[in-house]
Amino acid sequence: MSENKAIRVALTKGRLEKDTVGLFEKMGFDVTELKEKGRRLILNIPGQNMEVVLAKAADVITYVELGACDIGVVGKDTILEHGGEYFEIADLGFGRCRFALATKKGLDFYGGVGVKTVATKYPNVTRNFFESKRMDVDIVKIEGSVELAPLLRIADGIVDIVETGTTLKENGLAVIEDVVPISARLIVNTVSMKLKKERIEQLTEMMKSAL
Repeated sequence: MSENKAIRVALTKGRLEKDTVGLFEKMGFDVTELKEKGRRLILNIPGQNMEVVLAKAADVITYVELGACDIGVVGKDTILEHGGEYFEIADLGFGRCRFALATKKGLDFYGGVGVKTVATKYPNVTRNFFESKRMDVDIVKIEGSVELAPLLRIADGIVDIVETGTTLKENGLAVIEDVVPISARLIVNTVSMKLKKERIEQLTEMMKSAL
């Protein structure tokens, strides 16, 4: 990777993609191709010597870690769950939500005896949270609607991403404790940070100024 090569940025598809494209537009970039992408997954930003790669959140981390992309925009939730070797250099402030522990309304999760069972899509985040409390729990990995687990009586509680809490309320659940706040983060490949340091720092400052 040389200093004059294009900077390749991996964006998490969906909401973070739209928010980042909006940020690029505020920075004065031509984002026409990003808005009219069709089914293309690698796109150009004219005049900026930049390529944008659209990917799922976990893949953004993989592409940045392996050096296929120099920079990535990904949620803190994915960073906490997947880890990896890269630099996390900025909190972009958008995509704000939180991990929270929720149970059926009225249930005393921390009361009684015996090991509690917690359902989640994020076993590593959940394990680390309860380890910080020095509390043993059984974790059930759920791929779909994690809110079902307490209703089907296979878990005492859930750890999930919460924005408004509406889905929880509609299913008779309530947040009993926040786990950790989440927002979009800027991550950088460790080698790119050395070889393209000036350009990456320039882009980062432009993004921060436009926020």
